[in-house]
Amino acid sequence: MLIVHPPSTAASPLVVWLNGQRLPREQLPFPDGEVAAAIQTGLLHEQPGLIKTARAWRCVRCGNNDPHLFAAFPCARCGADCAYCRKCLVMGRISSCTHLVHVTMPLPSEPHEAPLVWDGTLSAAQAEAAQAVRQAVLDRSELIVWAVCGAGKTEMLFPAIAAALEEGWRVGLATPRVDVVRELAPRFRQAFPRVSLAVWHGGSDERGRIAPLVLSTTHQLLRAYRAFDVMIIDEVDAFPYSVEPMLEYAVSQARKERSSLIYLTATPSRAWQRDIARGKRNAVVIPARYHGHPLPVPVFEWCGNWRKRLERGRLPENVLAWVLHRLEQRKQAFLFVPHIDELEAVTRLLQRVDPRIVGVHAEAPDRADHVQAFRDGRVPLLVTTTILERGVTVPNIDVAVLGAEDRIFTESALVQIAGRVGRHAAFPDGDVRFFHHGKTNEMVRARRHIVRMNETAKKRGLLHR
Repeated sequence: MLIVHPPSTAASPLVVWLNGQRLPREQLPFPDGEVAAAIQTGLLHEQPGLIKTARAWRCVRCGNNDPHLFAAFPCARCGADCAYCRKCLVMGRISSCTHLVHVTMPLPSEPHEAPLVWDGTLSAAQAEAAQAVRQAVLDRSELIVWAVCGAGKTEMLFPAIAAALEEGWRVGLATPRVDVVRELAPRFRQAFPRVSLAVWHGGSDERGRIAPLVLSTTHQLLRAYRAFDVMIIDEVDAFPYSVEPMLEYAVSQARKERSSLIYLTATPSRAWQRDIARGKRNAVVIPARYHGHPLPVPVFEWCGNWRKRLERGRLPENVLAWVLHRLEQRKQAFLFVPHIDELEAVTRLLQRVDPRIVGVHAEAPDRADHVQAFRDGRVPLLVTTTILERGVTVPNIDVAVLGAEDRIFTESALVQIAGRVGRHAAFPDGDVRFFHHGKTNEMVRARRHIVRMNETAKKRGLLHR
């Protein structure tokens, strides 16, 4: 009779490696016998990757139960036609013969003494919000932080994160976009230099490494299971989180059953805004930036049928004049356009004026390099799609949108784009220009949103001028 002795949890590399994750058994870089022994002794729990339902299947990893998002293939492992989930295929295939495993024991606690070394100061509004977030974390409750672009949401989180780390709790901050993860990482390392930090995104070698502080894209949370005592979702209104139930499911699986959930947003959905106004959702609202200056209000400027002009190899005169003025002033600028083909056409035309101008979009392989060059001041003007509507901060810039009437420019997107301007205390003003071929309701709502926030901030005495 074979007697399997439980491996020492303190010395088991398998448990240490897997803890906080739920992964397909075949992805574990350990001998199958060791994995089987850990399952038999109860250190690991094994469960099917797909569960049969009345409709079809349900994917345990991503929560997908849409019959149209499952397919079958001849499986070499089990020798049958295996169903698999197409929804989360980018993370590796989950099929009907896949088994997911996770560690059953609690993650080890690692209290930190005085983990925060940030020596900045918070404004009155920031301090009020920071205290609300800290209390929600300690109470393990939910809270929405509705703060205007440039309010200093990251700094508001520091006291709450410090309190969690002092308790030995694990903190996860997830955001929909990899650009934001890359920008936040050095700021968190500087604020919490004695705390181990892991960065999870598609190109990171740290994916899945559990640390006291984890910065992740929301997609990468599909790897985690009951890992976080504090779960912070940045830009909860942003694509793809705002339209993808899989990501909400990933958050629910990644956080512990008893944990806090903090949502950060500058542009909550209209449904959330109504819920907040009616007291149905617990929220703290910050209508002013940390430096006390009002938000720059967009100016609408008609530019005619700009698409026809592009087809003829020309830009509208007023758009070109706007760009030339920024170049003369040596002031950096964003120029947002709706789609990639238009971006490429606009970039080619503007490079005739200044070859340093570049364009970036979601599929551009050198996007990170161009964005860094823009941050460093080596690129005077960056032509971009909505991929950079959030997260990228440059101290002194102006912003224009070409084709602001396009459907892709929603109220939320336009508010975020306007929010790139005036974020730095030394440069609190700037020009926001929406070039259009006809005003839309979304444009009007975006400007109204910004004006309303300025009015609220003034009433609360949060503006310095």
